[in-house]
Amino acid sequence: MIGFIVALTGGLGNALVTVNLPYLQGSLGVYAAEIAWLPAAYVMANVSMNLLLVKFRQQYGLRLFTELFLLLYVMATVAHLFVHGLASAIAVRAAHGMSGAALTVLGLYYVLQAFSKEHRLKGVVIGVGFAQLALPLARLFSSELLEISEWRGLYLFELGMALLALGCVLLLPLPPGDRVRAFEKLDFATFALFAPGIALLCAVLALGRIVWWLEAPWLGWCLAASIVLITGALMIEHHRATPLLNTRWLSTASMLRLAASVLLIRIVQSEASATVGLLQSLGMSNDQMQTLWLATLAGSVAGIMASAWTITPARIQPSLIFALALMAIGAFMDSRATSLVRPEQMLVSQFLLAFGGTFFLGPTFVSGFGAVIAAPRNLISFSLMFTIAQNLGGLLGSALVNSVQVVREKYHSSQLVEHLTMLDPQVAARIQGSAAALGGAVGDPAVRSAQGVASLGAAATREANILAWNDVFLAIGVVAVATIAWMLAHQLWNRCTASQVAPASNPQAGLSHVALNNSGSS
Repeated sequence: MIGFIVALTGGLGNALVTVNLPYLQGSLGVYAAEIAWLPAAYVMANVSMNLLLVKFRQQYGLRLFTELFLLLYVMATVAHLFVHGLASAIAVRAAHGMSGAALTVLGLYYVLQAFSKEHRLKGVVIGVGFAQLALPLARLFSSELLEISEWRGLYLFELGMALLALGCVLLLPLPPGDRVRAFEKLDFATFALFAPGIALLCAVLALGRIVWWLEAPWLGWCLAASIVLITGALMIEHHRATPLLNTRWLSTASMLRLAASVLLIRIVQSEASATVGLLQSLGMSNDQMQTLWLATLAGSVAGIMASAWTITPARIQPSLIFALALMAIGAFMDSRATSLVRPEQMLVSQFLLAFGGTFFLGPTFVSGFGAVIAAPRNLISFSLMFTIAQNLGGLLGSALVNSVQVVREKYHSSQLVEHLTMLDPQVAARIQGSAAALGGAVGDPAVRSAQGVASLGAAATREANILAWNDVFLAIGVVAVATIAWMLAHQLWNRCTASQVAPASNPQAGLSHVALNNSGSS
Protein backbone atom coordinates (compact mmCIF):
# COMPACT_ATOMS: atom_id res chain seq x y z
CA MET A 1 0.00 0.00 0.00
CA ILE A 2 2.79 2.44 0.85
CA GLY A 3 4.57 1.59 -2.38
CA PHE A 4 1.38 2.41 -4.30
CA ILE A 5 0.86 5.72 -2.43
CA VAL A 6 4.47 6.82 -2.84
CA ALA A 7 4.72 5.88 -6.52
CA LEU A 8 1.39 7.55 -7.28
CA THR A 9 2.44 10.73 -5.48
CA GLY A 10 5.49 10.88 -7.76
CA GLY A 11 3.34 11.42 -10.85
CA LEU A 12 -0.23 12.30 -9.87
CA GLY A 13 0.38 16.00 -9.22
CA ASN A 14 1.88 16.51 -12.65
CA ALA A 15 -0.91 14.44 -14.22
CA LEU A 16 -3.56 16.64 -12.56
CA VAL A 17 -1.91 19.75 -14.00
CA THR A 18 -1.41 18.24 -17.46
CA VAL A 19 -5.05 17.17 -17.70
CA ASN A 20 -6.34 20.59 -16.63
CA LEU A 21 -3.94 22.95 -18.43
CA PRO A 22 -6.76 24.90 -20.19
CA TYR A 23 -8.50 25.58 -16.85
CA LEU A 24 -5.25 26.58 -15.15
CA GLN A 25 -4.45 28.84 -18.09
CA GLY A 26 -7.67 30.73 -17.50
CA SER A 27 -7.23 30.99 -13.72
CA LEU A 28 -3.64 32.18 -14.06
CA GLY A 29 -4.52 34.57 -16.89
CA VAL A 30 -1.65 33.47 -19.15
CA TYR A 31 -1.21 32.45 -22.78
CA ALA A 32 -0.98 28.87 -24.05
CA ALA A 33 2.78 29.26 -24.63
CA GLU A 34 3.22 30.28 -20.98
CA ILE A 35 1.12 27.56 -19.36
CA ALA A 36 3.07 24.91 -21.34
CA TRP A 37 6.04 25.61 -19.06
CA LEU A 38 4.31 23.73 -16.21
CA PRO A 39 4.66 20.15 -17.54
CA ALA A 40 8.01 21.10 -19.10
CA ALA A 41 9.37 22.20 -15.69
CA TYR A 42 8.40 18.84 -14.18
CA VAL A 43 10.28 16.85 -16.84
CA MET A 44 13.31 19.17 -16.65
CA ALA A 45 13.71 18.65 -12.90
CA ASN A 46 12.79 14.96 -12.97
CA VAL A 47 15.36 13.95 -15.59
CA SER A 48 18.13 16.09 -14.08
CA MET A 49 17.70 14.79 -10.54
CA ASN A 50 17.85 11.18 -11.72
CA LEU A 51 21.47 11.89 -12.63
CA LEU A 52 22.37 12.41 -8.95
CA LEU A 53 19.75 10.21 -7.30
CA VAL A 54 21.62 6.89 -7.35
CA LYS A 55 24.86 8.33 -5.97
CA PHE A 56 23.01 10.37 -3.34
CA ARG A 57 21.26 7.19 -2.22
CA GLN A 58 24.59 5.33 -2.07
CA GLN A 59 26.23 8.04 0.07
CA TYR A 60 23.37 9.42 2.18
CA GLY A 61 20.49 6.97 1.75
CA LEU A 62 17.34 7.27 -0.34
CA ARG A 63 15.19 8.08 2.69
CA LEU A 64 17.07 11.32 3.40
CA PHE A 65 16.78 12.33 -0.26
CA THR A 66 13.05 11.62 -0.28
CA GLU A 67 12.36 13.44 3.00
CA LEU A 68 14.33 16.51 1.90
CA PHE A 69 12.64 16.87 -1.45
CA LEU A 70 9.19 15.92 -0.16
CA LEU A 71 9.52 18.74 2.35
CA LEU A 72 10.63 21.07 -0.47
CA TYR A 73 7.64 19.92 -2.53
CA VAL A 74 5.26 20.52 0.42
CA MET A 75 6.65 23.99 1.12
CA ALA A 76 6.48 25.03 -2.55
CA THR A 77 2.87 23.80 -2.80
CA VAL A 78 1.83 25.64 0.37
CA ALA A 79 3.51 28.81 -0.87
CA HIS A 80 1.68 28.56 -4.19
CA LEU A 81 -1.65 28.49 -2.36
CA PHE A 82 -0.87 31.97 -1.03
CA VAL A 83 1.22 33.39 -3.88
CA HIS A 84 -0.80 32.70 -7.00
CA GLY A 85 1.14 33.27 -10.20
CA LEU A 86 2.88 31.55 -13.09
CA ALA A 87 6.31 31.74 -11.43
CA SER A 88 5.12 30.00 -8.25
CA ALA A 89 3.26 27.37 -10.32
CA ILE A 90 6.46 26.60 -12.23
CA ALA A 91 8.37 26.37 -8.93
CA VAL A 92 5.85 23.81 -7.63
CA ARG A 93 6.20 21.73 -10.78
CA ALA A 94 10.01 21.81 -10.57
CA ALA A 95 9.89 20.79 -6.89
CA HIS A 96 7.50 17.99 -7.79
CA GLY A 97 9.83 16.83 -10.55
CA MET A 98 12.77 16.64 -8.14
CA SER A 99 10.81 14.76 -5.47
CA GLY A 100 9.11 12.61 -8.10
CA ALA A 101 12.50 11.28 -9.22
CA ALA A 102 13.00 9.81 -5.75
CA LEU A 103 9.39 8.81 -5.15
CA THR A 104 9.17 6.60 -8.24
CA VAL A 105 12.26 4.64 -7.17
CA LEU A 106 11.18 4.60 -3.53
CA GLY A 107 7.75 3.25 -4.47
CA LEU A 108 9.42 0.44 -6.41
CA TYR A 109 11.57 -0.46 -3.38
CA TYR A 110 8.56 -0.57 -1.07
CA VAL A 111 6.69 -2.86 -3.47
CA LEU A 112 9.70 -5.17 -3.73
CA GLN A 113 9.85 -5.55 0.05
CA ALA A 114 6.36 -7.08 -0.08
CA PHE A 115 7.46 -9.92 -2.38
CA SER A 116 9.51 -12.99 -1.59
CA LYS A 117 12.71 -13.50 -3.58
CA GLU A 118 11.21 -15.97 -6.04
CA HIS A 119 8.52 -13.42 -6.99
CA ARG A 120 10.67 -10.30 -7.08
CA LEU A 121 10.42 -10.08 -10.86
CA LYS A 122 6.64 -9.72 -10.54
CA GLY A 123 7.24 -7.05 -7.93
CA VAL A 124 9.40 -5.11 -10.39
CA VAL A 125 6.59 -5.10 -12.95
CA ILE A 126 3.97 -3.99 -10.42
CA GLY A 127 6.21 -1.36 -8.83
CA VAL A 128 7.14 0.18 -12.18
CA GLY A 129 3.52 0.03 -13.35
CA PHE A 130 2.00 1.86 -10.36
CA ALA A 131 3.31 5.22 -11.58
CA GLN A 132 1.53 4.70 -14.92
CA LEU A 133 -1.87 4.86 -13.23
CA ALA A 134 -1.49 8.56 -12.42
CA LEU A 135 -2.79 9.93 -15.73
CA PRO A 136 -6.04 7.87 -16.03
CA LEU A 137 -6.78 8.50 -12.35
CA ALA A 138 -6.24 12.24 -12.81
CA ARG A 139 -8.71 12.31 -15.69
CA LEU A 140 -11.33 10.54 -13.58
CA PHE A 141 -11.67 12.87 -10.59
CA SER A 142 -9.88 16.13 -11.46
CA SER A 143 -13.16 17.81 -12.46
CA GLU A 144 -14.50 17.32 -8.93
CA LEU A 145 -11.33 18.86 -7.49
CA LEU A 146 -11.82 21.94 -9.65
CA GLU A 147 -15.37 22.27 -8.32
CA ILE A 148 -14.10 22.42 -4.73
CA SER A 149 -12.08 25.62 -5.05
CA GLU A 150 -11.09 25.98 -8.73
CA TRP A 151 -7.30 25.65 -9.15
CA ARG A 152 -6.80 25.49 -5.37
CA GLY A 153 -8.65 22.18 -5.31
CA LEU A 154 -5.93 20.60 -7.45
CA TYR A 155 -3.11 21.96 -5.33
CA LEU A 156 -4.77 21.09 -2.02
CA PHE A 157 -5.13 17.50 -3.17
CA GLU A 158 -1.52 17.52 -4.38
CA LEU A 159 -0.41 18.86 -1.00
CA GLY A 160 -2.41 16.15 0.76
CA MET A 161 -0.79 13.41 -1.32
CA ALA A 162 2.69 14.77 -0.55
CA LEU A 163 1.96 14.89 3.19
CA LEU A 164 0.45 11.39 3.09
CA ALA A 165 3.52 10.02 1.30
CA LEU A 166 5.82 11.75 3.80
CA GLY A 167 3.87 10.26 6.69
CA CYS A 168 4.02 6.78 5.15
CA VAL A 169 7.79 7.01 4.64
CA LEU A 170 8.30 8.11 8.25
CA LEU A 171 5.89 5.48 9.58
CA LEU A 172 7.44 2.50 7.83
CA PRO A 173 11.07 3.14 6.82
CA LEU A 174 12.88 0.78 4.50
CA PRO A 175 15.76 -1.30 5.88
CA PRO A 176 18.94 0.82 5.89
CA GLY A 177 21.41 0.14 3.11
CA ASP A 178 25.19 0.18 3.00
CA ARG A 179 26.61 3.66 2.53
CA VAL A 180 29.77 4.45 0.63
CA ARG A 181 31.46 7.65 -0.46
CA ALA A 182 30.13 7.99 -3.99
CA PHE A 183 30.34 11.62 -5.16
CA GLU A 184 33.34 13.03 -6.97
CA LYS A 185 34.06 16.64 -7.95
CA LEU A 186 33.62 15.95 -11.67
CA ASP A 187 30.09 14.65 -10.99
CA PHE A 188 28.98 18.20 -10.29
CA ALA A 189 30.71 19.52 -13.42
CA THR A 190 28.77 16.96 -15.44
CA PHE A 191 25.54 17.91 -13.70
CA ALA A 192 26.18 21.64 -14.29
CA LEU A 193 26.32 20.95 -18.04
CA PHE A 194 23.81 18.14 -18.35
CA ALA A 195 20.92 19.66 -16.32
CA PRO A 196 20.60 22.94 -18.28
CA GLY A 197 21.13 21.05 -21.53
CA ILE A 198 18.23 18.73 -20.79
CA ALA A 199 16.13 21.68 -19.55
CA LEU A 200 16.63 23.54 -22.84
CA LEU A 201 15.78 20.40 -24.83
CA CYS A 202 12.58 19.92 -22.81
CA ALA A 203 11.64 23.55 -23.45
CA VAL A 204 12.03 23.06 -27.20
CA LEU A 205 9.93 19.88 -27.23
CA ALA A 206 7.21 21.29 -24.95
CA LEU A 207 6.77 24.66 -26.68
CA GLY A 208 7.82 23.97 -30.25
CA ARG A 209 4.37 22.92 -31.40
CA ILE A 210 2.75 25.96 -29.72
CA VAL A 211 5.01 28.78 -30.94
CA TRP A 212 5.74 26.62 -34.01
CA TRP A 213 9.09 25.13 -34.82
CA LEU A 214 10.24 27.47 -37.60
CA GLU A 215 8.61 30.67 -36.38
CA ALA A 216 10.35 31.34 -33.03
CA PRO A 217 14.13 31.99 -33.33
CA TRP A 218 14.69 31.28 -29.63
CA LEU A 219 13.83 27.61 -30.22
CA GLY A 220 16.85 27.27 -32.49
CA TRP A 221 19.14 28.94 -29.99
CA CYS A 222 17.86 26.72 -27.18
CA LEU A 223 18.32 23.58 -29.27
CA ALA A 224 21.85 24.60 -30.29
CA ALA A 225 22.80 25.39 -26.67
CA SER A 226 21.26 22.09 -25.55
CA ILE A 227 23.39 20.13 -28.01
CA VAL A 228 26.56 21.94 -26.90
CA LEU A 229 25.88 21.46 -23.18
CA ILE A 230 24.88 17.79 -23.39
CA THR A 231 27.83 17.03 -25.67
CA GLY A 232 30.16 18.75 -23.20
CA ALA A 233 28.79 16.65 -20.34
CA LEU A 234 29.19 13.45 -22.34
CA MET A 235 32.75 14.38 -23.33
CA ILE A 236 33.69 14.81 -19.68
CA GLU A 237 32.15 11.44 -18.81
CA HIS A 238 33.72 9.69 -21.79
CA HIS A 239 37.25 10.44 -20.56
CA ARG A 240 36.75 9.74 -16.85
CA ALA A 241 38.17 6.71 -15.09
CA THR A 242 35.02 6.31 -12.97
CA PRO A 243 32.29 8.01 -14.99
CA LEU A 244 28.89 9.02 -13.71
CA LEU A 245 27.58 8.07 -17.15
CA ASN A 246 29.28 5.18 -18.90
CA THR A 247 29.10 6.47 -22.46
CA ARG A 248 30.85 3.42 -23.90
CA TRP A 249 28.28 1.09 -22.33
CA LEU A 250 25.34 3.30 -23.31
CA SER A 251 26.53 3.38 -26.92
CA THR A 252 26.54 -0.41 -27.27
CA ALA A 253 24.07 -1.87 -29.74
CA SER A 254 21.89 -3.49 -27.06
CA MET A 255 21.49 -0.26 -25.04
CA LEU A 256 20.80 1.82 -28.14
CA ARG A 257 18.14 -0.68 -29.22
CA LEU A 258 16.57 -0.58 -25.75
CA ALA A 259 16.49 3.24 -25.74
CA ALA A 260 15.02 3.30 -29.25
CA SER A 261 12.37 0.73 -28.25
CA VAL A 262 11.27 2.75 -25.20
CA LEU A 263 11.24 5.97 -27.25
CA LEU A 264 9.15 4.45 -30.05
CA ILE A 265 6.69 2.83 -27.66
CA ARG A 266 6.26 6.11 -25.79
CA ILE A 267 5.48 7.81 -29.11
CA VAL A 268 2.88 5.14 -29.81
CA GLN A 269 1.41 5.71 -26.33
CA SER A 270 0.78 9.35 -27.23
CA GLU A 271 -2.29 8.09 -29.11
CA ALA A 272 -4.21 8.59 -25.86
CA SER A 273 -3.56 12.35 -25.94
CA ALA A 274 -4.60 12.36 -29.60
CA THR A 275 -7.91 10.79 -28.60
CA VAL A 276 -8.46 13.63 -26.13
CA GLY A 277 -7.71 16.14 -28.90
CA LEU A 278 -10.21 14.48 -31.24
CA LEU A 279 -13.03 14.48 -28.68
CA GLN A 280 -12.29 18.04 -27.63
CA SER A 281 -12.45 19.15 -31.25
CA LEU A 282 -15.98 17.69 -31.27
CA GLY A 283 -16.90 19.93 -28.32
CA MET A 284 -16.70 17.38 -25.51
CA SER A 285 -15.34 18.12 -22.06
CA ASN A 286 -13.65 15.85 -19.53
CA ASP A 287 -16.98 15.25 -17.75
CA GLN A 288 -18.40 13.61 -20.88
CA MET A 289 -15.44 11.21 -21.15
CA GLN A 290 -15.65 9.58 -17.72
CA THR A 291 -16.68 6.19 -19.13
CA LEU A 292 -13.72 6.32 -21.49
CA TRP A 293 -11.29 7.02 -18.64
CA LEU A 294 -12.77 4.16 -16.62
CA ALA A 295 -12.03 1.84 -19.55
CA THR A 296 -8.51 3.30 -19.79
CA LEU A 297 -7.88 2.79 -16.08
CA ALA A 298 -9.21 -0.78 -16.29
CA GLY A 299 -6.91 -1.46 -19.25
CA SER A 300 -3.90 -0.03 -17.40
CA VAL A 301 -4.55 -2.15 -14.30
CA ALA A 302 -5.19 -5.25 -16.41
CA GLY A 303 -1.94 -4.64 -18.31
CA ILE A 304 0.08 -4.44 -15.09
CA MET A 305 -1.50 -7.58 -13.65
CA ALA A 306 -1.14 -9.57 -16.89
CA SER A 307 2.48 -8.50 -17.28
CA ALA A 308 3.30 -9.46 -13.68
CA TRP A 309 1.54 -12.81 -14.11
CA THR A 310 3.33 -13.78 -17.32
CA ILE A 311 6.77 -12.20 -16.89
CA THR A 312 9.73 -14.52 -17.38
CA PRO A 313 13.11 -13.83 -19.01
CA ALA A 314 12.16 -15.98 -22.00
CA ARG A 315 8.92 -14.05 -22.62
CA ILE A 316 10.31 -10.52 -22.60
CA GLN A 317 10.60 -10.10 -26.37
CA PRO A 318 7.22 -11.74 -27.17
CA SER A 319 5.62 -9.55 -24.48
CA LEU A 320 6.92 -6.38 -26.14
CA ILE A 321 5.67 -7.47 -29.55
CA PHE A 322 2.28 -8.44 -28.11
CA ALA A 323 1.92 -5.03 -26.40
CA LEU A 324 2.81 -3.19 -29.60
CA ALA A 325 0.35 -5.30 -31.60
CA LEU A 326 -2.47 -4.37 -29.23
CA MET A 327 -1.59 -0.68 -29.45
CA ALA A 328 -1.44 -0.87 -33.25
CA ILE A 329 -4.90 -2.46 -33.36
CA GLY A 330 -6.27 0.26 -31.08
CA ALA A 331 -4.75 3.03 -33.21
CA PHE A 332 -6.11 1.58 -36.46
CA MET A 333 -9.57 1.24 -34.88
CA ASP A 334 -9.54 4.96 -33.98
CA SER A 335 -8.37 6.02 -37.45
CA ARG A 336 -11.91 5.64 -38.85
CA ALA A 337 -13.50 8.34 -36.65
CA THR A 338 -16.24 10.65 -37.92
CA SER A 339 -18.02 13.70 -36.51
CA LEU A 340 -20.57 11.32 -34.99
CA VAL A 341 -18.04 9.42 -32.88
CA ARG A 342 -18.54 9.53 -29.11
CA PRO A 343 -16.45 8.18 -26.20
CA GLU A 344 -18.60 5.03 -26.08
CA GLN A 345 -17.38 4.06 -29.57
CA MET A 346 -13.73 4.26 -28.43
CA LEU A 347 -13.89 2.12 -25.29
CA VAL A 348 -12.37 -1.00 -26.85
CA SER A 349 -9.57 0.80 -28.68
CA GLN A 350 -8.56 2.82 -25.61
CA PHE A 351 -8.68 -0.29 -23.42
CA LEU A 352 -6.27 -2.01 -25.83
CA LEU A 353 -3.95 1.00 -25.90
CA ALA A 354 -3.92 1.33 -22.11
CA PHE A 355 -3.39 -2.43 -21.67
CA GLY A 356 -0.48 -2.46 -24.11
CA GLY A 357 1.00 0.70 -22.60
CA THR A 358 1.41 -0.82 -19.13
CA PHE A 359 2.03 -4.39 -20.35
CA PHE A 360 5.24 -3.37 -22.15
CA LEU A 361 6.83 -1.33 -19.35
CA GLY A 362 7.83 -4.12 -16.96
CA PRO A 363 9.43 -6.38 -19.62
CA THR A 364 11.30 -3.37 -21.06
CA PHE A 365 12.70 -2.43 -17.65
CA VAL A 366 13.69 -6.01 -16.87
CA SER A 367 15.34 -6.54 -20.26
CA GLY A 368 17.69 -3.63 -19.59
CA PHE A 369 18.28 -4.52 -15.96
CA GLY A 370 19.81 -7.82 -16.99
CA ALA A 371 22.74 -5.91 -18.48
CA VAL A 372 23.09 -3.89 -15.26
CA ILE A 373 23.43 -7.06 -13.21
CA ALA A 374 26.47 -8.05 -15.24
CA ALA A 375 28.02 -4.62 -14.49
CA PRO A 376 26.40 -3.02 -11.39
CA ARG A 377 28.45 0.18 -11.78
CA ASN A 378 26.30 0.98 -14.81
CA LEU A 379 23.16 1.33 -12.68
CA ILE A 380 23.23 5.14 -12.87
CA SER A 381 23.68 5.06 -16.64
CA PHE A 382 20.79 2.65 -17.11
CA SER A 383 18.52 4.59 -14.74
CA LEU A 384 19.19 7.85 -16.55
CA MET A 385 18.81 6.31 -20.00
CA PHE A 386 15.48 4.71 -19.08
CA THR A 387 14.19 7.93 -17.47
CA ILE A 388 15.24 10.11 -20.41
CA ALA A 389 13.68 7.73 -22.93
CA GLN A 390 10.45 7.65 -20.90
CA ASN A 391 10.10 11.36 -20.18
CA LEU A 392 11.50 12.81 -23.38
CA GLY A 393 9.64 10.13 -25.33
CA GLY A 394 6.41 11.42 -23.82
CA LEU A 395 7.26 15.04 -24.71
CA LEU A 396 8.44 14.06 -28.18
CA GLY A 397 5.35 11.95 -28.81
CA SER A 398 3.03 14.77 -27.79
CA ALA A 399 4.98 17.28 -29.90
CA LEU A 400 4.93 15.03 -32.97
CA VAL A 401 1.26 14.13 -32.61
CA ASN A 402 0.11 17.72 -32.31
CA SER A 403 2.46 18.97 -35.03
CA VAL A 404 1.31 16.34 -37.51
CA GLN A 405 -2.30 17.16 -36.64
CA VAL A 406 -1.78 20.87 -37.33
CA VAL A 407 -0.09 20.21 -40.68
CA ARG A 408 -2.70 17.71 -41.81
CA GLU A 409 -5.56 19.97 -40.66
CA LYS A 410 -4.26 22.76 -42.91
CA TYR A 411 -4.04 20.30 -45.79
CA HIS A 412 -7.57 18.96 -45.33
CA SER A 413 -8.96 22.47 -44.81
CA SER A 414 -7.51 23.57 -48.14
CA GLN A 415 -8.99 20.52 -49.84
CA LEU A 416 -12.45 21.04 -48.33
CA VAL A 417 -12.65 24.81 -48.76
CA GLU A 418 -11.50 24.54 -52.36
CA HIS A 419 -14.86 22.98 -53.26
CA LEU A 420 -17.02 25.38 -51.23
CA THR A 421 -18.35 27.81 -53.82
CA MET A 422 -21.70 29.57 -54.11
CA LEU A 423 -21.97 28.16 -57.64
CA ASP A 424 -22.56 24.76 -56.05
CA PRO A 425 -26.31 24.35 -55.37
CA GLN A 426 -25.67 22.21 -52.28
CA VAL A 427 -23.37 24.83 -50.75
CA ALA A 428 -25.88 27.61 -51.47
CA ALA A 429 -28.71 25.56 -49.96
CA ARG A 430 -26.63 24.83 -46.84
CA ILE A 431 -25.89 28.53 -46.32
CA GLN A 432 -29.53 29.51 -46.90
CA GLY A 433 -30.71 26.84 -44.46
CA SER A 434 -28.30 28.08 -41.75
CA ALA A 435 -29.37 31.66 -42.37
CA ALA A 436 -33.07 30.76 -42.25
CA ALA A 437 -32.59 29.11 -38.87
CA LEU A 438 -31.58 32.53 -37.49
CA GLY A 439 -34.63 34.28 -38.89
CA GLY A 440 -36.30 34.62 -35.50
CA ALA A 441 -33.23 36.14 -33.86
CA VAL A 442 -31.53 38.21 -36.59
CA GLY A 443 -33.56 40.61 -38.71
CA ASP A 444 -30.88 41.78 -41.15
CA PRO A 445 -30.70 39.39 -44.18
CA ALA A 446 -27.06 40.29 -44.84
CA VAL A 447 -26.06 39.37 -41.27
CA ARG A 448 -28.04 36.13 -41.49
CA SER A 449 -26.24 35.24 -44.73
CA ALA A 450 -22.85 36.02 -43.15
CA GLN A 451 -23.73 33.82 -40.18
CA GLY A 452 -24.69 31.04 -42.59
CA VAL A 453 -21.29 31.29 -44.29
CA ALA A 454 -19.54 31.28 -40.89
CA SER A 455 -21.52 28.20 -39.84
CA LEU A 456 -20.45 26.35 -42.98
CA GLY A 457 -16.82 27.39 -42.40
CA ALA A 458 -16.96 26.08 -38.83
CA ALA A 459 -18.33 22.74 -40.07
CA ALA A 460 -15.53 22.51 -42.65
CA THR A 461 -12.91 23.24 -39.96
CA ARG A 462 -14.39 20.57 -37.70
CA GLU A 463 -14.31 17.95 -40.46
CA ALA A 464 -10.73 18.93 -41.37
CA ASN A 465 -9.70 18.44 -37.74
CA ILE A 466 -11.33 15.01 -37.63
CA LEU A 467 -9.59 13.94 -40.83
CA ALA A 468 -6.29 15.22 -39.43
CA TRP A 469 -6.71 13.24 -36.20
CA ASN A 470 -7.50 10.15 -38.28
CA ASP A 471 -4.21 10.67 -40.10
CA VAL A 472 -2.45 10.89 -36.73
CA PHE A 473 -4.02 7.64 -35.54
CA LEU A 474 -3.04 5.95 -38.78
CA ALA A 475 0.55 7.21 -38.49
CA ILE A 476 0.77 5.94 -34.89
CA GLY A 477 -0.47 2.54 -36.01
CA VAL A 478 2.15 2.47 -38.77
CA VAL A 479 4.89 3.36 -36.26
CA ALA A 480 3.74 0.51 -34.01
CA VAL A 481 3.76 -1.98 -36.89
CA ALA A 482 7.19 -0.76 -38.04
CA THR A 483 8.54 -1.20 -34.50
CA ILE A 484 7.17 -4.76 -34.42
CA ALA A 485 8.83 -5.49 -37.77
CA TRP A 486 12.12 -4.10 -36.49
CA MET A 487 11.97 -6.25 -33.34
CA LEU A 488 11.10 -9.38 -35.32
CA ALA A 489 13.91 -8.71 -37.79
CA HIS A 490 16.39 -8.29 -34.95
CA GLN A 491 15.14 -11.46 -33.27
CA LEU A 492 15.50 -13.37 -36.54
CA TRP A 493 19.00 -12.00 -36.99
CA ASN A 494 19.96 -13.14 -33.48
CA ARG A 495 18.70 -16.63 -34.18
CA CYS A 496 20.66 -16.79 -37.42
CA THR A 497 23.85 -15.72 -35.65
CA ALA A 498 23.17 -17.61 -32.39
CA SER A 499 26.32 -19.67 -32.72
CA GLN A 500 28.45 -16.49 -32.60
CA VAL A 501 26.70 -14.78 -29.69
CA ALA A 502 27.29 -15.62 -26.04
CA PRO A 503 24.20 -16.66 -24.08
CA ALA A 504 22.49 -13.79 -22.27
CA SER A 505 22.53 -13.56 -18.49
CA ASN A 506 19.42 -14.47 -16.55
CA PRO A 507 17.65 -11.32 -15.29
CA GLN A 508 15.49 -13.36 -12.87
CA ALA A 509 18.46 -14.73 -11.00
CA GLY A 510 20.29 -11.43 -11.00
CA LEU A 511 17.37 -9.45 -9.72
CA SER A 512 16.90 -11.85 -6.85
CA HIS A 513 20.61 -12.00 -6.04
CA VAL A 514 21.94 -8.48 -6.52
CA ALA A 515 19.52 -5.57 -6.65
CA LEU A 516 16.51 -6.66 -4.69
CA ASN A 517 17.69 -8.19 -1.44
CA ASN A 518 15.98 -7.46 1.84
CA SER A 519 18.78 -5.25 3.14
CA GLY A 520 18.06 -2.65 0.44
CA SER A 521 21.79 -2.00 0.07
CA SER A 522 21.93 -2.37 -3.72
